[in-house]
Amino acid sequence: MSSNIFCSVSELAALIQSGAKLAIPKESSGAAMAATRELLRLGVRDLHLVCVPVGGMQADVLIGAGCVATLETSAVSLGEFGPAPRFSEAVRTGKIKMLDSTCPAIYAGLQASEKGLPFIPLRGIIGSDLLPRRDDWRVIDNPFQRNDRIVALAAIQPDMALFHAPFADRFGNVFIGRDRELMTLAHASRSTLITVEEIVEHDLLADVTSASGTIPSIYVSAIAQARHGAAPYGFHEYYGDDEPMLARYAAAANTQAGFDRFIADWLS
Repeated sequence: MSSNIFCSVSELAALIQSGAKLAIPKESSGAAMAATRELLRLGVRDLHLVCVPVGGMQADVLIGAGCVATLETSAVSLGEFGPAPRFSEAVRTGKIKMLDSTCPAIYAGLQASEKGLPFIPLRGIIGSDLLPRRDDWRVIDNPFQRNDRIVALAAIQPDMALFHAPFADRFGNVFIGRDRELMTLAHASRSTLITVEEIVEHDLLADVTSASGTIPSIYVSAIAQARHGAAPYGFHEYYGDDEPMLARYAAAANTQAGFDRFIADWLS
């Protein structure tokens, strides 16, 4: 792997262009918050944001900053800190195009892309209120069983996946541990941008204790070291949630003016 896979956080964020379809994981799997700050500084716009399968502060920040045109997710929430205020306001006022989904549908769409399939069938949607909202989903006949209808979902192929991981090695392999959806994200996306806490010298794929939880470098487009790169969210054994900051955000973001003040402070 060429050493040019390694870059700064700002250089990594600059690879995400306005109008891109960007996939991000749930915060417990590694939200790349340091890179998100750089996206705000760059003024990226018109993203098609895919939350895998739900979003939190990262998605709410991108929406509030005007970076998102289309949102594909099953939910956006600040968890114990309450609703995601900028997301809620954007949906109420029609500032973003909302593609309502479910957790299984998000994962299934990515798995279709991972396998090179144009679509994938999924049960559990017929009879829900989602079908009238998703004119890109189709109800089809099961070709292998009579009188069996099933929903066909288009593959979800992000232009970029962006997430934070524990560490990478100098060969460009990235350890994700048990967060296997990150492997699916890397396989499904055209490019994969990853911030990490550490860069280690030994080959992660040569070590039997780490190989099964490692994304090979062939699926990795750029790596940037960013200590505390998921903060204010906690990250594995490295650090815990910054609960006071998350609470401040939840309170401030109830209004656009409060959100703007919070972001100006966060970026300073």
